[in-house]
This record gives sequence, structure tokens and C-alpha cells, in this order.
Amino acid sequence: MWGNPWVIQEVDVLVDGEIHQAINYLGLAGPVWVGDEVALNATARRLNLGTGGYDYVIANLSFFHRKSSASDSRQGTFSTQFQGGHIIKGRYTPLQQAVLTLEEQEQYAEVWERGLDGFHVLVGQLHSQIAPAAAALHLSGQRKVGYIMTDAAALPIGLSKLVHQLKQQRLVNLTITCGQAFGGNWETVTLHSALLAAKHLGGCDAAIVCQGPGNAGTGTKYGFSGIEQAQNLDIVSALGGTAIAIVRMSSADARERHQGISHHTRTTLELAHSRCLVPLPAGTEAAGLPNKHDVRRVEGAQAALDLLAEKNIRVTTMGRTPAEDPAFFLAAAAAGMV
Repeated sequence: MWGNPWVIQEVDVLVDGEIHQAINYLGLAGPVWVGDEVALNATARRLNLGTGGYDYVIANLSFFHRKSSASDSRQGTFSTQFQGGHIIKGRYTPLQQAVLTLEEQEQYAEVWERGLDGFHVLVGQLHSQIAPAAAALHLSGQRKVGYIMTDAAALPIGLSKLVHQLKQQRLVNLTITCGQAFGGNWETVTLHSALLAAKHLGGCDAAIVCQGPGNAGTGTKYGFSGIEQAQNLDIVSALGGTAIAIVRMSSADARERHQGISHHTRTTLELAHSRCLVPLPAGTEAAGLPNKHDVRRVEGAQAALDLLAEKNIRVTTMGRTPAEDPAFFLAAAAAGMV
């Protein structure tokens, strides 16, 4: 199991004579036991998708049989950690859940009338960027870092082993899931509220905003889930924060559109209306970036990658390690150094 507070079971399931790995969210389907019969969603495995290739437990069919057996110690009901709230996430799906959001709690009403007052917010595109960014913030003296997960990719934050490791090593201290994403330490309806909560309720020194695992891309200019970076930068600026764009770049990606500074970054910075900071590792060319932003060259980004290695936090992008694609990870670390 990994992924507190949204607990996950990783189980082996026998399907047509073959063993497949599956993920079970205890808050959605309840616990499974050896010998249980389960219903699976196998879409990711059949499509050979990159993020894990797991099946997902939809329901534990044996649970319903046990309810009628007085002799089975595993009988009974299960409940989620989210009782007491009235906001639905996963709305209008069979697995929708009621969560207790910060916005519906009257004691926090005054927080939503405040601003960010220059609060530093790093805004990323790919989930793997959060590790070097968090490590860099730590080295820069930002001792309490919040991670705000959006709903552009995976919805359950518990899926992320990376977040679990970062919290264990105290490089991330608080998680907030906004929109339809769920399972963070705190829940919010919007990114706006999550940002204000991180600063004024969580006492964070800085925050990282990024989607969870499972980026979607099509190879077209606007058809990628990380395009949310543009609007997220604008939200930070509108609330009075310091918007810092995490640049996606690569020294090893075989796809020309992602070599050097990715077309994804060029597109989002073109779409962003507000002026934001765009940190780059020292010696990096800013070719293709819009002139309206504040590009800064940053020294010392390698130290963040060294810290991740020291803490045994393994992070990859498209299967590539920091040693195999240093530009990607150095660019993410640079954002935490300004």
C-alpha cells in the first residue's frame, strides 16, 4: 500500500489464466482480500498506456456475498475518510464521492477575501517536475512547501508514489487537491481557494501547482493537458502571487517538438496574459519564448537533483532519469531557485 491519506492497495488479479497488477482505492471500492472476485477496468493495460499500465478495481463482488455471511469476519461496510462534506468529486459518475472542502467551512470565510501578497507559486506541466522543484525550494530556504494537484490528469492523488516519497522526506509538507481531484490533506473546489489556503491556512512558504500523473498529449499545438499551465499562471497573478513557470525542456527526447524548450512551454507562455518569471538553467537559450515574460538564468540547479538522489527519491520523465535527460530536471529545479 502507498499514498496516505487516500489509501491504495496494489493487488495481483488472475484474469483468464494470467496475472495482472491492479490498483484498488479503498475509499471507493473497499478492501479486497486473497480469493476475492473483483470487477476491473482494464482500459490502460489494453491501450498500453505509459503510467503504470495497471488495471483498476471498480467493485469487490465478494464483498456483497460476505454481507450475508454471519461467520465471515471480513463482512460489514466500509466508509471513506470524506464523510461530512457536501461537495461531490467525480460528479455524475458511479464512483462519485462527497468530500469536505475548505470553502464550505464557515470558519475560513475571511480567507477567501485575502490575496497572495507576492506568495511564490511554481506552476508546472508534468507531474515529474514537482520533485526537482520541491527539492530546489527546500535548498532555497522555503521550509514549508505545498503541492496543489489539479484535475487535468489523474484525479486521485494517492496514485502518485512520487508525492508519497516527497512527503515522507518532508520536501512537500501539505497537499491540496482542487477541482475534481481528490485525496489531498485538504480539498477545495477551485485552484483559487487552494492557493489562498496554502498561504493563509497552511502557512506555506511556497507552493507548486501541477497536474497529477497521466499527462495527455496529441502532438498538436493545443491538445495536451499541460496547457492548463497558462490559465494557472494567470490565476496566481490575478490573486497577487508571484507566478513562476516551470519550463519543460529536454536534452534526450527523440521528438523534435520537445527538444530544447518544448513547444508545450512556448504555447502556454504565449497564451498566458500575465507577466511571469521564467527561470532557466544557466547557459540555456531562450529561443522561442515570448518577450513579455521575465526570463532569468539560474545557477546551482544541480544541487536539487543531488538532494533527490541523496534522499533516494527516484523520479523519471517518459522513463528517463535525471542522468539520461538532465535538461528536463535542471529546468524544473531552476524554478525553485529564484
